Amino acid sequence: MIEVKTSLISDGEFNRGVFATCDIEKGTLLHEAPVIAYPNEQHEHIEKTLLADYAFEYGIHHSAILLGYGMLFNHSYQPNANYEINFDNHTFEFYAYKDIKEGEEIFINYNGDVDINDPLWFNE
Repeated sequence: MIEVKTSLISDGEFNRGVFATCDIEKGTLLHEAPVIAYPNEQHEHIEKTLLADYAFEYGIHHSAILLGYGMLFNHSYQPNANYEINFDNHTFEFYAYKDIKEGEEIFINYNGDVDINDPLWFNE
């Protein structure tokens, strides 16, 4: 249903993104990404690395690094996917927010909700 390919939205070092391998209906579970959670007070160490741009908030007292394809979804203020945190399973669940066509890149809003347009940390 999804695969990692070269993304055209960036010309950075890696240029990866997640793409649909078939048409996907709105509401479909795209991916369950397991997490490695760590206490927020340890984030100062992560901030010294490239991983800082990939960390997600994970509740009030923790941050998380996502495994699987979780860290490879690119950002858009008009995303076609969203995610929910499943604390019981320690996963981030990515869902199609709208119908997605085969070959289309799958985007999430890094602000957490699809309708938040706050500036992102890497653009400030």
